Amino acid sequence: MSPSRQAIRSISITKNTFKPPFVPLVADTGFAGAIGNTPLLKLPRISASVGRNIYAKAEYMNPGGSIKDRAALYVVKDAEEKGLIGPGGTVVEGTAGNTGIGLAHICRARGYQCVIYMPNTQSQAKMDTLRLLGAEVHPVPVVPFSDPMNFNHQAKRHAEQMDNAVWTDQFDNLANRQAHLETTGPEIWAQLDGKVDAFTCATGTGGTFAGITHYLKNISNGNTMCVLADPPGAAIYSFIKTGELKSEGSSFTEGIGQGRITNNLGADLDLVDDAIQVPDEDSIVMAYRLLDEEGLYIGGTGGLNVAAAVKVAQDLPEGSNVVTLLPDSAHKYVHKMFSKSFLKDKGLYDAIPDHLKKYAILD
Repeated sequence: MSPSRQAIRSISITKNTFKPPFVPLVADTGFAGAIGNTPLLKLPRISASVGRNIYAKAEYMNPGGSIKDRAALYVVKDAEEKGLIGPGGTVVEGTAGNTGIGLAHICRARGYQCVIYMPNTQSQAKMDTLRLLGAEVHPVPVVPFSDPMNFNHQAKRHAEQMDNAVWTDQFDNLANRQAHLETTGPEIWAQLDGKVDAFTCATGTGGTFAGITHYLKNISNGNTMCVLADPPGAAIYSFIKTGELKSEGSSFTEGIGQGRITNNLGADLDLVDDAIQVPDEDSIVMAYRLLDEEGLYIGGTGGLNVAAAVKVAQDLPEGSNVVTLLPDSAHKYVHKMFSKSFLKDKGLYDAIPDHLKKYAILD
């Protein structure tokens, strides 16, 4: 009998005892059913460089391309369960982009219209993606939350002027936090079999950080260290360190950094062990390192998160497991992150090591 026939025979004999090397995911409910259950990636070279295990949740593998798919699903489900929206209704939200993209996908799948207000400083790729998904997009000037023309307030007023419409209010709607308390946190704990020494990530609405922190703190009996990471220009780092909301500077990152305590973050602020501020130079260098050393093409927030994880890891025993998130890919930020002129304008180009500058291929 030929080797190939022998192999076929062996397979037929053992097929009834076959166990798949993974848990197959079949999304019977379509887009919504494919949200979550993302891989947790160990970063081998980054881990070796610090002597601790750095793990990153690959949230860019959600069907809409970012971690915000989770929040988008939960805030829409919350509106449906409360009877705030009916068939053919309209979902309105203020967002820096990724939540809007997640909402646009959910709205298409559920038959809703989608209206998005966003800061006009966000990438054109985000705006284009939203429009391609059928969303009505309103880019507006950046003003503080206290200003009635803040993009969130404009979104709320838009919804109030329509019938069968809901403002999903991702910043203060606790359904956002619940998404991560029920899914992301448990996934991380299960993926490391409960061996989670520390968790860190940046915060925008606060839902991701708070939900994961709440879950990990409770299931670990308080043993998992949870550290909030902030970019320059945000105020939560200052609040945790001094009790005062104070911000200085600005950042090239999008969708993170906050000047107020949102309901989502406030619900679990007492569980935060510490906060660190990550300079833009560290974030961009780490994003380039992740591309060069780990083969990961991720956005600026992912760079910040991994840089924060490395900082947290350095104060822990060797071999500790530190978890963070890769919220989305670099595709929407390519004309910033890999543009020499943009990086030079922001004073970041010279921070990139010479052997990594080969990735800054755009003018």
